[in-house]
Amino acid sequence: MNTANLQLEGLLIAVAELSRLLVRKGLVEASEVEQALATAEASLRADLPRMGQLSGSNVEAVCFPIRFLSAALRAKGGAPLAFSELACQVGQSKPSRPTPLPRPLL
Repeated sequence: MNTANLQLEGLLIAVAELSRLLVRKGLVEASEVEQALATAEASLRADLPRMGQLSGSNVEAVCFPIRFLSAALRAKGGAPLAFSELACQVGQSKPSRPTPLPRPLL
């Protein structure tokens, strides 16, 4: 595995735990964090010049960290977060992509 991917795993868990801490301490509401993450994902997806250059799977890869943080925020209890469990949840909850139109036969 690429070392950068491993570093991103650690960074995502760290940011997720910091987000949860802010909510637990009452400094922000969970709904505020969720809204900020939803806005971030919407902004990414609305960047049509950039997203148009990427395959569908690459668009999902760009959005993965945002969706990961959202899933971590929804995790119940104070147990430590497990990257593999959250990543699996994100993968299973991916929004469905529209079915491409069939290409005409030449």
